[in-house]
Amino acid sequence: MEGLYTNHITMTIIEMIVVFAIFAIFAKNPKLVPSPIQNIFEAYIDFAKNMIEENMGKRGMKYFPLVAGIGLFVFFGNLLGMIPGLEAPTANINTTFALALLVFFYYNFEGIREQGFFKYFSHFFGPIKWMAPLYFIIEIISHLSRPLTLALRLFANMTSGEILTIVLIFLVPLLVPLPIMFIHLFEVFLQTYVFMILTTAYIATAIIEPEH
Repeated sequence: MEGLYTNHITMTIIEMIVVFAIFAIFAKNPKLVPSPIQNIFEAYIDFAKNMIEENMGKRGMKYFPLVAGIGLFVFFGNLLGMIPGLEAPTANINTTFALALLVFFYYNFEGIREQGFFKYFSHFFGPIKWMAPLYFIIEIISHLSRPLTLALRLFANMTSGEILTIVLIFLVPLLVPLPIMFIHLFEVFLQTYVFMILTTAYIATAIIEPEH
């Protein structure tokens, strides 16, 4: 257990260094004639920017560093699991739950900051006064379940993908595991997108006051 824990921490540190290095190289020092890697990075920036603006408008760009940073962290964390001998930090429940709690506390903090404490939590009671206690219980359960489902979804998908890939490589080490690896690669992108879009949606619902 201690070895697994140490490996998980090591992989997380390596990944954080990679993410910071990418931002330092491609975000701060872009070239007029972009390299293929810079083109990919710029496409990712446009993707994250469009996602945020579609959900929150221009005001949501203040959350771009958080959403884009989480996306890079999750993506490279997922990708590490495809390299033989390395463990994906996102295949460890400690990492995914920490990320999910970060999102949970942040969007609630922003909701309170943007709307005020009482106004933010007044939405938890619903539009019908006599059903307010029931609405409140449902809203509390819904919000508390978000970090759990966010963490477990990413953890379960990355863990199952790693296990399946490793087993197939040992059993049939030639061409047969390739389709599974492509599926795993698709999951890497998909789970990154899911984590980013849910983070964006949670922040959007917290800071944008319902019209009704």
